[in-house]
Amino acid sequence: MTTLRIEHEITDLDTWLTAFGRFAEVRTNAGVRAERLHRPVGNDTFIKLDLDFDDEQAARAFEHFLRTNVWSTPAASPALAGEVTTEILEECLATSV
Repeated sequence: MTTLRIEHEITDLDTWLTAFGRFAEVRTNAGVRAERLHRPVGNDTFIKLDLDFDDEQAARAFEHFLRTNVWSTPAASPALAGEVTTEILEECLATSV
């Protein structure tokens, strides 16, 4: 499992969630297997999103799509504020308690 972690500031969570929802089918078609959205406690203007893929190639391809087609277009990312940082992570250990 490979995870594309995305972090950035937002102006408004509801606006961001609406825009995020418009790309649900695109994420599925790109191979996203699971998604988790977090924000730091006490910080309503920052998000951390993890998108899981089967492999690194799919994660990198989707990151490229986001950079060239979503984050570069204000209409496609209306609540985006500041710089987006990304990281490709590979799973080392998965446990359940």
